[in-house]
Amino acid sequence: MNEVSTASVITRAEQLDALDAILPFDRRDQLALLLTDDDVATLKHLASEGMGDNTLRALASDLGYLEAWCQLATDAPLPWPAPESLLLKFVANHLWDPIKRAEDPSHGMPPEVESGLRSQRLLRADGPHAPGTVRRRLTSWSILTRSRSLTGSFDGPSLKSALRLAVRASARPRQRKSRQAVTGDVLAKLLAACAGERLVDLRDRALLLAAFASGGRRRSEVAGLRVEDLTDEEPVRTDPSVPDSPRLPCLSIRLGRTKTTTSDGGEQVLLIGRPVMALKHWLDDAGINEGPVFRRIDQWGNIDRRALTPQSVNLILKSRCKQAELDPTLFSAHGLRSGYLTEAANRGIPLPEAMQQSLHKSVAQAAHYYNDAERKQGRAARLII
Repeated sequence: MNEVSTASVITRAEQLDALDAILPFDRRDQLALLLTDDDVATLKHLASEGMGDNTLRALASDLGYLEAWCQLATDAPLPWPAPESLLLKFVANHLWDPIKRAEDPSHGMPPEVESGLRSQRLLRADGPHAPGTVRRRLTSWSILTRSRSLTGSFDGPSLKSALRLAVRASARPRQRKSRQAVTGDVLAKLLAACAGERLVDLRDRALLLAAFASGGRRRSEVAGLRVEDLTDEEPVRTDPSVPDSPRLPCLSIRLGRTKTTTSDGGEQVLLIGRPVMALKHWLDDAGINEGPVFRRIDQWGNIDRRALTPQSVNLILKSRCKQAELDPTLFSAHGLRSGYLTEAANRGIPLPEAMQQSLHKSVAQAAHYYNDAERKQGRAARLII
């Protein structure tokens, strides 16, 4: 890493504080060390241009990684624009053939680069990177280059060819984001693990119920939820077909700009019944009337003004899994999303109706969970039992 003055790091940290609604709080000090003054200025410019929070958060994370990798791999800061040779080097360092690596340790990412990235907690997984991660970082690199009014070599035939061949060589089985889905039975165990009346129990119970019942929201959507996004609706009948059935509280949630929407108007989903009551119980007891809905709580029970990070949402779920005597390595926050659709399929809810709540844009992707459920309940796999 380049030696930087303490004053320069403090200045960048202060500038990053201006983006505290976007950048993960637990990584701000690390980003202040990794990013340059020009990097911070670029992020602030993109924020002022109205770039979505999730996109800007990903750009900042990718930029920090690129700066660290380049310094370790070339002993120099990230150049702007990057020469084509550096782009090819990035691909070669991250997508490689595991079989050839076993025979030739110099193949792929050099050991000293890998060690340096691991020491900075920027690299955790073993083996070549996921192709999607490499493509995303190259896309971020391209966006950041254009934002500086520069032209890169990202559309060059050499890079496209190298990327295509490297992806083929590094092929590995696609891993589920959550090895197991958080279906209704799993959710019940997680809720039992936070059945107390401590603030942290109220928060986690509201978070799990709201995230699941609102269609299996992504962890970034859960972390980004604000009180201003919640609107009380008229109570609805428990059973719409029975006029005299009890009424349940109803709440609409405005999700704003999500992963699959580009308009600022965003999308809305509904919460009905128990999740609404859990959410209001948390907000009332926590005294939260505006700003982030789900916030960090320290060991003394003090509630932070800042929102939970998406990673914190994932850690909360894993922590509750452990308390419920479930294997936390089998579950992640994405299990709430896959679990919602799996549970909907198990209960016979039509796919289009479930997609209205989950906001999946791809029928094929959403139908995958339904197909799994139908196969497990069908006769085709029971010819010999």
